[in-house]
This record gives sequence, C-alpha cells and structure tokens, in this order.
Amino acid sequence: MRADLQIRPVGRVESPLRDRAAAPKQGNEGAPEAWLVFEAELLDALHGIEVGDEVLVLTWLDRGRRDVLQTRPRDDPANPLQGVFNTRSPDRPNPIGMHPVTVLAIEGSRMLVSELEALDGTPILDLKPLI
Repeated sequence: MRADLQIRPVGRVESPLRDRAAAPKQGNEGAPEAWLVFEAELLDALHGIEVGDEVLVLTWLDRGRRDVLQTRPRDDPANPLQGVFNTRSPDRPNPIGMHPVTVLAIEGSRMLVSELEALDGTPILDLKPLI
C-alpha cells in the first residue's frame, strides 16, 4: 500500500445543521440548503458549473468514528448487523461522504446547493458532475 496518500480539503460546508444526532440520514429526508465555500485559489476549478447542475459533493465526515467496522443500518436495532462498506454510515475507516445535490446559486467561491445533510464545517474533498 502507498503510505504517501495526501488529501486536502478544497472547502467547507456552511449549514444550519450542527448536531449529528438531529441531522437527517440522507439529503432527501429533510436536509436543508447549504453553502459550499471553496478555497479562493481554487475558484478556476468551478468554471463551467451552472445553476441547475446536479453534482456529487465528496466530503470528509470529520465527526465520524474511524474504528467502526460494523453497524446496524440507519442505527435501527431491528436491522441486521452489516459491514460499514455495505452502508452509508458516517462511521467507517475512511469517512468519505457522497452527497448528490443540485446547484441553486453561485456567488464567487460560494455555491448554494439543495438538500445537503452534511454538518456545518464539514470539509469538502471534491466536487464531480453527476452522470
């Protein structure tokens, strides 16, 4: 394995969601609009993205536990135990979040998106077009 892997955030989420326990499990379950705030030096990387585009936001779920290998989906004790790679749990060895959203507005290095369940301050790793 390569030991020199380096990932750096490209921005942060600004959201009214601050409490993990109160946040929706998925964006389409009542998540609010949120701002993606990108590092100023990366502004050129946003070129071509327009209002109405659907994008996939990749985040680092920084409040997730990295020592969890199994969980019950949706934290429901009635669900059978599953390996975290078979769930969307934020608790996993590499807590990478995937969030399909729609771009609602773009203001310089800030992008307003729909239905984002990520907590305020969550680091953004990347943005990709949804295909």
